[in-house]
Amino acid sequence: MTDHMHLIGFYMHSPINHTAISWADPDDGRLAAMGSFDQWKRLARTLERGMFDGAFFADTPGGFDVYRDSLDDYVRWGVCWPCHDPMALVGVMLAETSHLGLAVTMSTSGSHPYQTVRRISTMDHLSGGRVGWNIVSGHLRGEHRALGLDQLGHDERYDHADEYMEICYQLWDGIAPDAILADAATGQFADPARVAQLAFDGKYLKCHGVPPVMRSPQGRPVLFQAGSSGRGQSFAMRHADVVFSIQPRAEAMTRFVAKLADTARAEGRAETPKVTFGIQCVLGGTEAEARRHQAEMAERVPIDAALCRMSGTMGLDFSKLDLDSRLADNTTQASQGMLMALANMTGNGDATVRDAARMFGSSTGMPQVVGTPEQVADELERLWRSSGCFGFNVTPTTNIGSVEDFVDEVVPRLQAKGIYRTEYDGSTLRENLELPEVAA
Repeated sequence: MTDHMHLIGFYMHSPINHTAISWADPDDGRLAAMGSFDQWKRLARTLERGMFDGAFFADTPGGFDVYRDSLDDYVRWGVCWPCHDPMALVGVMLAETSHLGLAVTMSTSGSHPYQTVRRISTMDHLSGGRVGWNIVSGHLRGEHRALGLDQLGHDERYDHADEYMEICYQLWDGIAPDAILADAATGQFADPARVAQLAFDGKYLKCHGVPPVMRSPQGRPVLFQAGSSGRGQSFAMRHADVVFSIQPRAEAMTRFVAKLADTARAEGRAETPKVTFGIQCVLGGTEAEARRHQAEMAERVPIDAALCRMSGTMGLDFSKLDLDSRLADNTTQASQGMLMALANMTGNGDATVRDAARMFGSSTGMPQVVGTPEQVADELERLWRSSGCFGFNVTPTTNIGSVEDFVDEVVPRLQAKGIYRTEYDGSTLRENLELPEVAA
């Protein structure tokens, strides 16, 4: 835990964020925002006014096709469909701000590392070092089918991703600080001897060429990772600056932070990666009003919409299971960490499939912090202090009104407690996240 709490906005570029059917709420503007830059610009300004470290975009390319072995419910209920490319928003939101960071999810299964470095690092260089990458190994079956790829098993996906990252590091580190000459007198732009030429031939990937993008002020993008399984945490120890996790209870958050610290020691990492947890805040003028809003959100979600998303994320067709069976009794090659987190949401591992679906439909498994602004600020402080986490990825209920309410009503209360910044600490995302510099 650092001396002040860190907050990151948590979004998707689809008709919903992390609450199914939220587009149908009259206070929500997400559907209209898919056809306009205006709301995303407003969101960026709001987050920067609220001193957020950044905005973090999840992504689900290819969609959820496991439930009933079909894409029908994915389309019928708009369960993150259509899912537009979040990279299109990154440049717009960066240009609208001067401190806010932008992190985008990209799969190691969905593109070549050369393309990934080129796309992400172009934005990182343009923004003066305000971009991050959420590394996912590609657990969605729908993504692989859409791209015509064979899906690797859980652990082998991480073996492939380790090799992927090796290429990325060589590309990021391949231009020496003194390589760019820009000598107008001679016309020589760069010294080839100071630019690495890759000749990488691995088990899964090949790359021959030179780095495609100049080095950014923060050295390389900030790296986020969300693997919660044993192999996922091992991958995070090698690569992540920040580990993002969804844990549905305070006790599970505390255990996760402790387990990650143990893994860091076992892997020989000098410092444990910073940990942020996903949460959803449901605000009201009174606690009763906030509880009514929470209930209305849950009641609006069709069970098939919730099960469609949960099936796709977990890689397990829940249409074939008894909804009242224990979730922990099922296994999956997809998101094992998420499955166990949901199974333990009751505190004893006895959560049923139906229990998990209710939670998944409303908040995709993230705990909901419900109440008045004072109550929400107090609970965030309690979760932060008790777990020892770095901060939270905050997903809205409705966009953009709930974000503005949080910034206007909760942030000042966190600041008054002395646990949240009143001005930015640096100009790069790495500086604002209190991360060490990347050696040149």
